[in-house]
Amino acid sequence: MQKDIFDRIIGFLLGASWAVVLFGALLTFKTFIVFGLYFSLFLTFLFIFFSLFMILALDAFTVNRKRLQESKKQTQLLEKLCEKEDV
Repeated sequence: MQKDIFDRIIGFLLGASWAVVLFGALLTFKTFIVFGLYFSLFLTFLFIFFSLFMILALDAFTVNRKRLQESKKQTQLLEKLCEKEDV
């Protein structure tokens, strides 16, 4: 199945987001370890939570777009059915 440019961009952004989560969590932990282990872990979990929320937002864009496409297809089919009944 062919993907349009929107699906390709969202797929790329989702993959890049997962990479940012992994490397960002490691970088956050290593950066703040000088302030203490608990503080560093807290900030790392906060970073991971925020990043996963952004990934869910990107995924929601994809789901809503697919729902819109399906609704358009159903609308076209219903219009064809209504035209047949009117004739």
